[in-house]
Amino acid sequence: MQDVKIYDTTLRDGTQAEDFSLSLADKVRITLKLDDLGLHYIEGGWPGSNPRDIGFFEEIRNYHLKNARISAFGATHHPAKTAETDENLEAIIEAGTPVATIFGKSWTVHVRDALRTTLERNLELIRDSVAYLRKHVETVFYDAEHFFDGFRENPEYALATITKAVEGGAHCVILCDTNGGSLQDTIRNAMRAVKDHLPSVPLGIHTHNDSDLAVANSLAAVEMGAVQVQGTINGVGERCGNAILCSIIPNLCLKMGVPCLSTENLAKLRPVSRFIMELANVPPNRYQPYVGRSAFAHKGGVHISAVEKNPSTYEHVDPALIGNRRRVLVSDLSGRAAIKRKAEDYGLRISKKDPVAMQVLEELKDLENQGFQFEAAEASFELLINKAMGRSKRYFELVGFRVIDHKLSEEKDPVAEATIQIKVGGNMEHTAALGNGPVNALDNALRKSLEKFYPELRQMVLSDYKVRVLPGINGTGAKVRVLIESHDDTDHWSTVGVSHDIIEASWQALVDSINYKMYKDEKQNSEK
Repeated sequence: MQDVKIYDTTLRDGTQAEDFSLSLADKVRITLKLDDLGLHYIEGGWPGSNPRDIGFFEEIRNYHLKNARISAFGATHHPAKTAETDENLEAIIEAGTPVATIFGKSWTVHVRDALRTTLERNLELIRDSVAYLRKHVETVFYDAEHFFDGFRENPEYALATITKAVEGGAHCVILCDTNGGSLQDTIRNAMRAVKDHLPSVPLGIHTHNDSDLAVANSLAAVEMGAVQVQGTINGVGERCGNAILCSIIPNLCLKMGVPCLSTENLAKLRPVSRFIMELANVPPNRYQPYVGRSAFAHKGGVHISAVEKNPSTYEHVDPALIGNRRRVLVSDLSGRAAIKRKAEDYGLRISKKDPVAMQVLEELKDLENQGFQFEAAEASFELLINKAMGRSKRYFELVGFRVIDHKLSEEKDPVAEATIQIKVGGNMEHTAALGNGPVNALDNALRKSLEKFYPELRQMVLSDYKVRVLPGINGTGAKVRVLIESHDDTDHWSTVGVSHDIIEASWQALVDSINYKMYKDEKQNSEK
């Protein structure tokens, strides 16, 4: 297999995704992460389109990148102007990047309806724009926009467009499936024709995921000789997204024998994937191949037992290779082997024949029959194991609480107040607090009562709160399951509660969250 370079466009194409936005500071931080990951090219943005991207190119000059080369993006010059008088091309040059990437029209539909110019003039735009940038920028890539759609309608003209880019001096021609609707045979047939027409020209691939084939089409292009693959981390991008680099990279490295990243850098893939979604404040896709939280999660007892004997029975690669890890989920489908393995994850030693394992299994099945789920509430499950082993500690005792919601008029928002009475050791605490809703008020009152005894709770933040109505009784009388995610400076953990009363379910999850924080800190201190 040929050498393949990875070109990341998360900072430009990725930010066109719905609900995905990045500040200038975010873009700089992501650039440093992508450089550390070992990517070859990072497209920083379109300097001719907005001040933020201009600011990025100015700021990134202050950093020394170890691996990646920064690219500025833009379009061929305006049909009514020359390359020398076009502000868009001038902005690319002023960005001062070692790489410039411009796109031009390959499809006659776009030439006539989008550019509103002639087919002949479009060919001039492509050649002149590339040639002008070659005088000022070290490396110039040409993105042949809508190439596969254009090739399908008029192959002679589509080939003529990329010929003009080569005449202008493009170092690499990237064929784009911009509408994301092509099948693999279309990719292969078009690339075969391009290679016959321009046999010595380096080719790249840029695909979108509107048919859920962006990864497959990118890999097919590599099989056909592409030496550059463009995409985004986690596939973020407009409409259905771009080609997912988090899938393409491990497939190239581990399945196709194309080492586009070193083994050391490949193991950074999942942390980088998570970092970018956290920075953009977008929940990661837990089911995403390779890097998702559930990518190597096993729930069925038969699967868990087999993986314990030989991981390859239900895992196509070693999760550690991409920075992920195997997870054994616990549910009413689990057996004693799963309980044993899960306990070992927490540093607790029990055997499959241990009565504790059977006790936990029976209690687990009973709780799940009530509506509890522990796949996403591992902190609650760890506390359950500790309780069964007689290792749980009671940090406080509830005497009682009351929550009141005041709604004084249609125009005003309700005001929630919680009053709570607890015992800590021999001390009684009676506290009240307001909150944004009854659960927040209860959380505030509980923390207010406990923080004088346990000041470390000030480090703890509740970062997510989810409520799920469970099947059974219809309407407002149904049971609900509450999942709370918490974090401190070092860890994230999740806890669960279930009840017909949403306040009670929330209380269960809140108490588990606080208990886990205390237990976790004690365990870490004892290990030091």
